Amino acid sequence: MQPDTQEVLQYLRNLQDTICAQVEKLDAVAKFQEDEWERPEGGGGRTRVLQNGNVFEQAGVGFSHVFGNNLPPAATTQRPELAGRNFQAMGVSLVIHPNNPYVPTSHCNVRFFVAEKENEEPVWWFGGGFDLTPYYGFKEDATHWHQTAKEACDNIDKSLYPKFKKWCDEYFFIKHRNEARGIGGLFFDDYNEGGFENSFKLLKSIGDHYLPAYLPIVEKRKDHSFDEEHRNFQLYRRGRYVEFNLVYDRGTLFGLQSGGRTESILMSLPPNVRWQYDYHPEPDSEEAKLYTDFLPPRDWLE
Repeated sequence: MQPDTQEVLQYLRNLQDTICAQVEKLDAVAKFQEDEWERPEGGGGRTRVLQNGNVFEQAGVGFSHVFGNNLPPAATTQRPELAGRNFQAMGVSLVIHPNNPYVPTSHCNVRFFVAEKENEEPVWWFGGGFDLTPYYGFKEDATHWHQTAKEACDNIDKSLYPKFKKWCDEYFFIKHRNEARGIGGLFFDDYNEGGFENSFKLLKSIGDHYLPAYLPIVEKRKDHSFDEEHRNFQLYRRGRYVEFNLVYDRGTLFGLQSGGRTESILMSLPPNVRWQYDYHPEPDSEEAKLYTDFLPPRDWLE
């Protein structure tokens, strides 16, 4: 069955609308500003950013649909046989940075690629997932996040969650720090199992489970009291987010290599970050527990 790109585009636009509406509702103060943009080589998108809210310091939710004559290196690293094909790529990508250090940062991305060559069948695949980056960890939050991620996968195939969870732990790993970015979630790529309809169903399930995974955690922690020390640790840990996105993230690299809109690609970066030379948390402190109890990969559903 040929992929129905219009159906995917409609879903992605609606997903962006739904997520923005729910984030605005929870924040209750700030609104998203929208930029519609066009890419000279083909395609474009709509970038929405909310800043300086009551709950969220910054939330960026972007939709893009781009096409071109040659797949960039970031998209062909795993599939070198696709180099030189023309392509179209569409997706929703978002990162939310909250004000309160007790509320985790979260990231979600769902995407669809089609690579075509004259006189050959199109090659297509889905990818994406969502992951959570706490600054101060709570076991019940981690369990809820992963339980919801498991439900998103179990709707399609019960074998997927362990596979995608492991893939996420391996992908969101900062090699030069020998440290995970957060507590993981789901990551998948190059997915076309069971044909277009089945694969698209998986994408929709993961996209639709992001808000139920994240918003209850925000609701529970957004009014937690904190002081300057907690805020400084949050800003310090945000530096790790920057390091990962600029050094390793395939989505960032694909966007930059394909001539995407730089402002939209880098909206994932936090508005405030703090760098501190050779920082080590006090032993047995709340900050130290992030490193000992939350960042090492584990089964949160045991």
